[in-house]
Amino acid sequence: MPDEIKIVFVLGGPGSGKGTQCSKIVENFGFTHLSAGDLLQAEVKSGSEKGKMIDEFKKEGKIVPSEVTVELLQKAMQNSPNKKFLIDGFPRNEENRIVFEEIVNIEPVLVLFFDCSEEELIRRILSRNQVS
Repeated sequence: MPDEIKIVFVLGGPGSGKGTQCSKIVENFGFTHLSAGDLLQAEVKSGSEKGKMIDEFKKEGKIVPSEVTVELLQKAMQNSPNKKFLIDGFPRNEENRIVFEEIVNIEPVLVLFFDCSEEELIRRILSRNQVS
């Protein structure tokens, strides 16, 4: 991938505001938002061999190998006309980051981390299911 690609990792717990802020960054700064979880889910729904393998890992409560997630992210970036990406929910650990940088050969220009107390995360997640 060309060096002019800009990658921002967006990290934080569920309910920390990643999705909300990513939407604003996309709108105001022209980034493409890629959710690792959404890409994995879409691959499962596609019925592909890779999707079946991902589904098995999930059913067994195992973590999908870093290489699989990185390949999906790389494919999504290659298929996009944009050169600026927000990668939401990845990496989850140091091994994920190392594999990403080895395969994609690009380091992020920035890491956004949304820090939120556990109590607030729980409150936000529970309020998602309430009808106004």
